Amino acid sequence: MHNRRLAAALAVVASAALAGSLALVRPAAADTSLKQLAEGKGKYFGTALVQSNLSNSTLVGVATSQFDMMTPGNEMKWDTTEPSNGSFNFGPGDALVAFAQAHSMRVRGHNLVWHSQLPGWVSSLPSNQVQAAMETHVTTEATHYKGEVYSWDVVNEPFNEDGTLRQDAFYNAMGTGYIADAIRTAHAADPNAKLYLNDYNIEGENAKSNGMYSLVQSLLAQGVPIGGVGLESHFILGQVPSTMLANMQRFAALGLDVAVTELDDRIQLPASSANLQQQATDYSTVVSDCLAVTRCVGVSQWGVGDADSWIPGAFSGYGAATMYDQNYQPKPAYTASVNALGGSGGSSSSSPSTPTSSSSSSGGGGGGAACKVSDTVDAWNTGLTENITISDTGSAAVNGWRLVFTLAPGQTITNGWNATYSPSSGQVTATNASYDGAIAPGGSVSIGFQATHTGNAAAPASFSLNGQACSS
Repeated sequence: MHNRRLAAALAVVASAALAGSLALVRPAAADTSLKQLAEGKGKYFGTALVQSNLSNSTLVGVATSQFDMMTPGNEMKWDTTEPSNGSFNFGPGDALVAFAQAHSMRVRGHNLVWHSQLPGWVSSLPSNQVQAAMETHVTTEATHYKGEVYSWDVVNEPFNEDGTLRQDAFYNAMGTGYIADAIRTAHAADPNAKLYLNDYNIEGENAKSNGMYSLVQSLLAQGVPIGGVGLESHFILGQVPSTMLANMQRFAALGLDVAVTELDDRIQLPASSANLQQQATDYSTVVSDCLAVTRCVGVSQWGVGDADSWIPGAFSGYGAATMYDQNYQPKPAYTASVNALGGSGGSSSSSPSTPTSSSSSSGGGGGGAACKVSDTVDAWNTGLTENITISDTGSAAVNGWRLVFTLAPGQTITNGWNATYSPSSGQVTATNASYDGAIAPGGSVSIGFQATHTGNAAAPASFSLNGQACSS
């Protein structure tokens, strides 16, 4: 089946590859491509493509040089793959899978069950026939692409904004159990694919993400083989939630992967220079949040550039939502993403959260190693996430650092980022990682950790850097 699929798509792939070789856009040196930098951090950086994109040589050049994960925009959705009951059409999806394989890109399968882009015959079925139709569809499609997709968005956008489940054809026929059934069915068809629930407006902590959190807790308790949660991340300029990192951490603490699956950041047109700089900050925040969470597996932008973005067609007066302009030239958001990933011209240590309290400068010796610490704690149930920013307010660079602080009674660190933490409770010493040991005068690094607590989620009362007290 796979060879036949590749052969069927060969002409499309060959023409796209040739076009890419004739007009390849490389906006950055090879060693600073998004995909290489992300891979160096154990992540991926992906994009979404539709079949018509493959004939655009400029778009193909950017896609193949910068991204290592591909999500089909429409070609695996129900209205394309099973437009009438029992009649399957995998040709468009096969073409995109073949393109991805030819360019060493993995594939995020998107999607198996969704209330939208659902052919009318499904909604018209008697309620006692919906489950069989869903299971047949999931089994047939997941089996067709078995071994060729990294993950599946098994159920897409199941929630209302208030955290209740949508009353769509599947819910109305099967109740809340349709989600567990869909995931189990997909797992039986392709046991090696990571199985996700995917939704928008669940990036920060709110009613909708709380609904998702409660659902996945229930699924895990039932032994349902869910593997991850996708945060779509269709943002409006300047509105990346300050709780996005904490939200990622709480899902990760359940043993789930998290992924930024459909990132864009729309701007009211025309976009000003200040708008583009804010967009760069937004992209940097999202990338940094993902880097700070071990189980955040990667970031995918929805589309390659502004010219192929869905935003102008969906949100009147808005656009300019991606890292590349109408001519597929990189925008400040691209540079900010490269910098956040540790590429040339920047650092991977930008703070992803707005501090709730900050210190004033503290004197001290150590060759001018005065320090300032700000920290923010996001707590829930018996867990917390703490983000700490260390700033050098002195006149000399810090080269190698140890930050000492005391955790509140009952707190125990379970995992951390950008530093090594020892011991896990009581008085803790955080020692720099190999990549963030130098802090220039006026510069800063951000570190953090996740911990359990027994009721006291307070931040440490004081911090010292290399033996010098920092106000906090």
